[in-house]
Amino acid sequence: MTDKLHFSLVAPEREVFAGEVDQVDAPGIEGDFGVLPNHAPFMTALREGPVTVHSGSNRRTFTVKGGFADVTAAGLTILAEEASETAEA
Repeated sequence: MTDKLHFSLVAPEREVFAGEVDQVDAPGIEGDFGVLPNHAPFMTALREGPVTVHSGSNRRTFTVKGGFADVTAAGLTILAEEASETAEA
């Protein structure tokens, strides 16, 4: 079985997304970054932009407006100042 990354996206009012995914791409203040399962731990501030969640052939995109990303052995948590799912075109 392939490893999965536990990802949680939290805004002040609610948890916007939580689940096991393959990859998450996010807008760091020092540049965009991607997180895969078993990624080395780090923490960074976020700028406004898209957070893309990859799970198999599915992709969901959320817009965040600032916050922090924390990668640990348990997974990736994004604490966003604001977050909402981007509508499909």
